[in-house]
Amino acid sequence: MKAFVVDKYNKQGILRLAEMPAPDIQDHDVLVEVHAAGVNLLDSKIRTGEFKLILPYRRPLILGHDVAGLVVRVGSKVRKFRPGDEVYARPRDGRIGTFAEFIAINEADVALKPKNLSMEEAASIPLVGLTAWQVLVEKANLKKGQKVFIQAGSGGVGTFAIQLAKHLGATVATTASAASADLIKGLGADVVVDYKKDDFERILSGYDLVLNSQDAKTLEKSLNVLKPGGKLISISGPPDPEFARKQGLNGALRLLMRLLSRGIRAKAKRRGVQFSFLFMWAQGDQLSEITSLIEAGVIRPIVDRVFPFEATNEALAYVETGRGKGKVVVRIR
Repeated sequence: MKAFVVDKYNKQGILRLAEMPAPDIQDHDVLVEVHAAGVNLLDSKIRTGEFKLILPYRRPLILGHDVAGLVVRVGSKVRKFRPGDEVYARPRDGRIGTFAEFIAINEADVALKPKNLSMEEAASIPLVGLTAWQVLVEKANLKKGQKVFIQAGSGGVGTFAIQLAKHLGATVATTASAASADLIKGLGADVVVDYKKDDFERILSGYDLVLNSQDAKTLEKSLNVLKPGGKLISISGPPDPEFARKQGLNGALRLLMRLLSRGIRAKAKRRGVQFSFLFMWAQGDQLSEITSLIEAGVIRPIVDRVFPFEATNEALAYVETGRGKGKVVVRIR
């Protein structure tokens, strides 16, 4: 099968279009014929080696974390899916590889594709949808009437998280350019701060939750918009000791994670708020909950551009510019 692979970690490197063996399936796997794959900044970070300490992949590595496609074969112990099912997924870490014609995925990571979405639209959802769900629902337990600040509202996570937070009954603030303001307000944002003109920490206050997806400077400033007892959840780092424990990292890496996050954890404690890091995980049941919301019209996908399979490198380069609104997708079939 054709696939785009990483041969070596390289900040300036491009993915190689290669002929790779079709994947074998294990007892609990489904073999998916890939129709479309979402493109994420995480793909770029893995290509450069940024996550090599916590995700030590062997190369050549097929890249790609979002998939929508057709089940063509199932393992002997699969009970939830059958050939012909249209599905979508974020394959678990260690088994990624959606920039390819086929991928084998554990059935626990898979959900039926929303009936009202195209393959390209469905492929835009899993990683960002699960990230938003795990921050807002699983970790923060966001309640009706609470206030949440979601950074980078026009990005992939932002466009999804705004809609989910509004569904949960929260007041939502976000940052975006003036050019994106109408899109963001249309998704339900109550307050849109123009990051090119205004400083969000001077405008926002008394928030229950911040979803941080930006740099260290923005992370620290986010502490100032929270009320006492509020929560700062970062999906862009730094990793914390709890993450290291859950990942089962060795002692040296656990110490490194503790040191990397020591400063922000101490500052959060002094302000009476909580800091935590979230690295999203594959979860088919949560994705099924998201499917229900999409089919009910509560959440709609925001797709910026769809690239052909042969232009996967161009799609990744476009994502790296940070100018996209919503998600970028590669059409494979």
